[in-house]
Amino acid sequence: MDRKWWTLIAVCVATFMLLIDITIVNVALPDIQESLDASLSSLQWVVDAYALTLASFLLVFGSIGDRLGRRRVFSIGFGIFITASALCGFAGDPTLLNLARGVQGIGAAAMFATALALIAQEFEGRERANAIGIWGATVGGAVAIGPLVGGLLTEGLGWEWIFFVNVPIGLAALVLTEMRIPNLRATDPEPIDVPGLITFSGALFALIFGLIRGNSEGWGSTVIVACLAGAALLMAAFVLIERHSDKAMLDLALFGNRSFAGVSNVAFCISAGMFAMFLYLTLYIQDVLGYSPLQAGLRFLPLSLVSFVVAPLSARLSAKVPFRALMGTGLFLVAIGLVLVGGISAGDSWTHLLPGFVLAGIGIGMTNPGIASVAVGVVEPARAGMASGINGTFRQAGIATGVAGLGAIFQHRVASDLGEQMPHAPSSFADAVSSGAADQALAQLDPGIREQAAAAANHAFIAGLNEILLVGAAIAFVGGLASWLMVRNSDMIPPAGVPAEAQPEGAEPEGAEPVVTA
Repeated sequence: MDRKWWTLIAVCVATFMLLIDITIVNVALPDIQESLDASLSSLQWVVDAYALTLASFLLVFGSIGDRLGRRRVFSIGFGIFITASALCGFAGDPTLLNLARGVQGIGAAAMFATALALIAQEFEGRERANAIGIWGATVGGAVAIGPLVGGLLTEGLGWEWIFFVNVPIGLAALVLTEMRIPNLRATDPEPIDVPGLITFSGALFALIFGLIRGNSEGWGSTVIVACLAGAALLMAAFVLIERHSDKAMLDLALFGNRSFAGVSNVAFCISAGMFAMFLYLTLYIQDVLGYSPLQAGLRFLPLSLVSFVVAPLSARLSAKVPFRALMGTGLFLVAIGLVLVGGISAGDSWTHLLPGFVLAGIGIGMTNPGIASVAVGVVEPARAGMASGINGTFRQAGIATGVAGLGAIFQHRVASDLGEQMPHAPSSFADAVSSGAADQALAQLDPGIREQAAAAANHAFIAGLNEILLVGAAIAFVGGLASWLMVRNSDMIPPAGVPAEAQPEGAEPEGAEPVVTA
């Protein structure tokens, strides 16, 4: 088998592992909550600690990969990811689990930042388009199929195994990477931007912390105001640093390209509007409808299968249909799907979710390949590492802020609804309902009010979920508008030696020869 196909296999395995770890935990969250006695904020951090560090380090690892060699950074990231996965499985309390998840995200960032660059350096022309289509299908499938895999492992072996399973698979893929893929670096690599990394990571952490703790601390409290103001100041400092630095990890000039700015918005919106929703949908399916982890995972299977089928078809269509049409229509379908999922009433079965899941699955499959293609297709090949890092950063920042922001709205609505129905219930009861621990909380109440409290808890949870589904739909719709209005195929860089007017509608640019290093 040619080297390029081994590269594609290794990259797809790594991408599947690092992305499935975003959604695989969702089905296990109720078990984690019960096992570790975790609050809603702790459960949010199980998802966000990973997405936060992944987003924070993607840009810098793109630059490091161009300097030190993409395979080398890819392999180092794999090693960190495998080690942290084992630590997650052995964690005995929420704090240790979330710290290990943060380290796991750092390893994932090194893998994800170099993934598209590894594909771009091995494939050219139409083969590259096909390879990116396969990679795009892997992205969509990993995010969608995570709940099913999580359900199988959680119910069969325990929640710890959603992390332990990464170890043997990761070691095998790591050996393949070292044996079959040469270490390649860019001919004109970007330097490492330490001030940019510090300010960007600090801004993102302060924002997520403020959103997650806002309800419990009080939105006007000193801590929350300081966090949100600090996030704004740090982000402003980051922009100033990047604008005046000769070694910026994020070249702001790229956003002068309307298509690059548009696809960055698309990546953020599909993550914040759709993928962040998996946490709350999973809590509903398991804690309100009463399904086991495996049964919950099976309920997500229609979405998973549809996105698997549509993604490669979308990649092939991109040769004839403008990217803006594929991604824009896809996000509009996601928005409509989320609206259809909403409108839940007490007593509804899981089949109420089915039409929306199918439509959202089609939208995910249509959108993901185009995001990858446009992100690396509108920049010169030497900057593929930075472009893919920025693209991935917007994806993961979308998940992190989506989980935190939607969670703030959800938790506030649940507490407000319960306050109206049960004004004398302890505040801890609302926290328990929000985190999926209603059954444990109900067991501690007076038997005479348990039935009333159970009905109130379900009503409040459903009201909160319906509200954030509408918010998620609005976010997806904004992403669809960004695609239609901003992304242009004319911004794609044509293959070397081929005039732009002779380039097929969705063709990918060819890369310059990289340098082989030890």
